[in-house]
Amino acid sequence: MEMERTLNKRSGSQCELCAATENLKVYQVLPTKKGGADESILACSTCIDQIENPANVDLNHWRCLNDSMWSEHAAVKVVAWRMLSRMRAAGWPQELLDMMYLDEDTLAWAQATGEGEDDENKVIHRDSNGVILTTGDSVVLIKDLKVKGSSMVAKQGTAVRNIRLDHENAEYIEGRVDGQTIVIITQYVKKI
Repeated sequence: MEMERTLNKRSGSQCELCAATENLKVYQVLPTKKGGADESILACSTCIDQIENPANVDLNHWRCLNDSMWSEHAAVKVVAWRMLSRMRAAGWPQELLDMMYLDEDTLAWAQATGEGEDDENKVIHRDSNGVILTTGDSVVLIKDLKVKGSSMVAKQGTAVRNIRLDHENAEYIEGRVDGQTIVIITQYVKKI
């Protein structure tokens, strides 16, 4: 509740992307380091649905990014950059992207999900069933895995939440098991 109050105050009780005032929710911008208000935005259900479901994107709805991309808050800029990158083939989003400035750390955060990469250059991570994995997904181990460099064994059936992807190798993801961050090979996981 504290984060929601902070974001409501920061945004004036409006969606930080399109300025809608109804159906507002806290949306955590993945991947996160510490969590909290600095890595979250207050967004309406329409924006959240279109962020999470690329097939539902309504180009005209996102013309609001012309204003929100100038936000002083990094999390808002990251979401604006990702959405503009996703829609850049339409023309006007590319023009906005060309005007947008992100410092090095914010740009790295925005690119962490692979948004903005050309499809032929994009590294696609797939679980053991061929389902595409994205940053922030939850997976379950389908086999006991010995963790290199430790005596730990990650047991079959262990859930790994909020995974991160290795953007150079499609076979590697990272996740926390028993409080320890480990690298996991995608052929040994199943998306939940």
